[in-house]
Amino acid sequence: MLTRVINDAFVVPLKAFEVAKGRLRVAGDDDVTNLARSLALAVLRSCAPRQVIVVSESDVITKFAKEQGAQVYESAATSLNEAVQGAYDALAQSYERLIIVHGDLRSPDGLALYDPPPGVTIVADHHGSGTNVLALPSGLDFHFAYGANSAFLHGAEARRLGLDVHVVTDSPWRFDVDEPSDLF
Repeated sequence: MLTRVINDAFVVPLKAFEVAKGRLRVAGDDDVTNLARSLALAVLRSCAPRQVIVVSESDVITKFAKEQGAQVYESAATSLNEAVQGAYDALAQSYERLIIVHGDLRSPDGLALYDPPPGVTIVADHHGSGTNVLALPSGLDFHFAYGANSAFLHGAEARRLGLDVHVVTDSPWRFDVDEPSDLF
């Protein structure tokens, strides 16, 4: 039996910890900066030993990522979509597939073993509307659409390109931390 060999990498966009998790900050939760750091650390460790590239807009995140053994793609983008698009385009020559993972997953265990099927795989958030993990071949004219209804929009974009789409709704990775209720 032949084993499929894919040259892939995890891409983890991280916002500076001191400004990350804005909805939790507005809700008045204590110690949001340390929570953001802890969530990101768990995600990076769960991806190891596979190749991890952190998309960073800050020197603090760059240092943090390198301390964890990750490579860094530095971005001056002002939005998540711009940052991920820039990294996706820049990494297309180096990897056959990229797996974009949010750095705020509540239970990231098992990421290093993840081997999605060919095409585009979307791990939807627990509401079924957001995209917590997105695996796709590199080098496509794919346009990212994080934000409201991103799972639907990413699926539509994959279908526009004629790719098979797999939507996963029962993964432990469906739980990200945005609101106070997400902590439990």
